[in-house]
Amino acid sequence: MTPDPAPALLGLAANPSLPPDLLDRLIALGSRVLACELAERDDLTPTQALALIALDESCAWSLAGTLDPDDLDPAAFPEAALALLNQGHGRPEWSRFLAADPDPTRRARLTDSPDLPADVQHTLSRDEDPDVVEELARVALPELAATLARHPHAAVRAGVAANPATPPSLLASLLTGDGLPPAVRCEVCEREEIPFVHDPSCPRIDCHLPPDAACDGSHQSTVRLTRLRALENPSTPASAAMPFADDPSYLLRCTLATRADLTREAAERLATSSEPGVLGELAANPAISTSLMRTFATSTDPSIRRDLANNPRVPLDVLAALAPTTKLGTTLLPRVAAASPAETETMAASPNPAVRMLVANRRDLPAPIRDALADDPDAKVVKAIAPHPGLSGARLRAMVDAHGARVAAHVASNPDAPSGVLEALATLNPARKALTKIAQHPNATAPALLACLGDAKAGRFAASHPALPPEVILELLTDHEKAEAAAANPSLPPDVMRRIADRTRGDSGRYWAQQ
Repeated sequence: MTPDPAPALLGLAANPSLPPDLLDRLIALGSRVLACELAERDDLTPTQALALIALDESCAWSLAGTLDPDDLDPAAFPEAALALLNQGHGRPEWSRFLAADPDPTRRARLTDSPDLPADVQHTLSRDEDPDVVEELARVALPELAATLARHPHAAVRAGVAANPATPPSLLASLLTGDGLPPAVRCEVCEREEIPFVHDPSCPRIDCHLPPDAACDGSHQSTVRLTRLRALENPSTPASAAMPFADDPSYLLRCTLATRADLTREAAERLATSSEPGVLGELAANPAISTSLMRTFATSTDPSIRRDLANNPRVPLDVLAALAPTTKLGTTLLPRVAAASPAETETMAASPNPAVRMLVANRRDLPAPIRDALADDPDAKVVKAIAPHPGLSGARLRAMVDAHGARVAAHVASNPDAPSGVLEALATLNPARKALTKIAQHPNATAPALLACLGDAKAGRFAASHPALPPEVILELLTDHEKAEAAAANPSLPPDVMRRIADRTRGDSGRYWAQQ
């Protein structure tokens, strides 16, 4: 068994400036760990890709667009064949071969392949393993889905309920149980003597049943899963789904509360729930009425108010009222993103800094509004606007002068931050987050990067930055924490790369490079 490669070799494998001859030499080392790193490169030839899957077949999932199907034998590399089929690069006849694979896990994963031939679907529908048939049921063509809805195994019906191609009338039957013969078995009664209720704290290490698994002959936990998936399925008719607003199952009501076709009556019934999970899902649903949104805005539960703030249809006046009392972070809210120019201008001029902060999270603001928010006296507003493209170096520097380390990480996130601003930020002794942003910024210069090297996380990013001086990169090759990042630095001289490849030994676990 080949030992793991040394950190510097892993860095070389990711180095975008790696010479072609060294790429072949790294493949020839025969390391599976190194092969997985090399598989992520975008300069591999089909021959090199084939050599990598010979080392570790799982690499094929990264190499599907590079491997030549004509070079691949599915019998020798079934996992690679599966990867190519899954990503639309395989041969149709491979799916017929893999449908007979002795590994049921591989047969189940075959169902994820796009455009799976109808004859292969029918073969898999007769598979002896219900897990394979369940996975097929999730993607089966409508006619086959209709057949599988009557499958004797309850788990297969749950798969059909998740399939958006299942006919709506059949989804209604799966939801209610009407018009279908009862299932004969489920994974619970296949394994345990019924009646059986699975202990959520089950101590058996060989037990793979879900925590809520139960069967008294009616396969109740799998039936509940089938209903859950049907309610999640947008193809299920609203007429069949809405009665579940009164269902005793918390999960079913939570799921119903998310549906885009939720009726006003069902929403009002769900709103009588005392469970925050149901109410939160309901508050976030754009299908609910404005009056119900205003009711949720008065909730004493901050999580429900946050969910309402993320509703794309929440009125702006409601959102403005929520902002001062609800922690909304720096994520751009859907309603703010959709605000009209006039609404945007009104929010930016609000006397409430919490409202100004909401609109400052946009990244498409007109220059006058952007610049006005950049000059805002409130640090929270400035933090939100700081990453906005187009801000001048002078304005970014003024933000730092006015608010210091509080805005450092956000200024360093600005794609247009000039080198001088980044250098100034690095000398502020800012928090790790700011140093990490500086170390990843394309405009960072050597002085700024050197200041980042002392931080464990930021230092690894700085070690791989092409603006780092070559002599510093060489020193970092002997640093246990930063050797891999330094070896991945595209500014590393090619002759040093060759010395690393010559003198690094995976079996010793050490790395070395001579200046």
